[in-house]
Amino acid sequence: MTTYAAFLRGVNVGGHNKVPMAALRDLLSGLGYADVRTLLQSGNAVFTSTGTDASAIALELERAVADRFGFDVRCTVRTAAELRAVADRCPFRPDGHDPAKLTVTFLAGPADPTTWDRIDPAAYGPDEFRLGEREIYAYTPGGLGRSKLMPVIDRTGRNLGATTRNWNTVTKLIAMAGDG
Repeated sequence: MTTYAAFLRGVNVGGHNKVPMAALRDLLSGLGYADVRTLLQSGNAVFTSTGTDASAIALELERAVADRFGFDVRCTVRTAAELRAVADRCPFRPDGHDPAKLTVTFLAGPADPTTWDRIDPAAYGPDEFRLGEREIYAYTPGGLGRSKLMPVIDRTGRNLGATTRNWNTVTKLIAMAGDG
């Protein structure tokens, strides 16, 4: 069994795309996943599966959400090991940066530098971002609500299923996933 974390994009935001977490747990269990747990109301789930293709799991989850709730939601899925690697690669060390202002934007595909080279970092200072493998790390010292960079990251990554989580959420999901 492999432990996975799933990130649903844009659920329960501003009263739109409502997915109660109990219903998400039921949906995942109904798809045959085990040990299903959710975190917060923003579409984060941890579960185990005998499946080995995270992309196939993401597609299955997208179809199931559309069938059950009547709207399309992009889903990104990572194994527990991939999620830990995301944290290990973070260029903004949480011990030197406020973790409340550190985010990871998960992408369904590779973070192609040619897509992101069009963003002039100087135009968004003091906010900073760095590309990972299939994620974008951002540090917004003024907070997410004031960031001019985060809407650009969201808009640029939309076709790649971009969905952002703050550092505290990422670390809680890693803890939930355990050694799986």
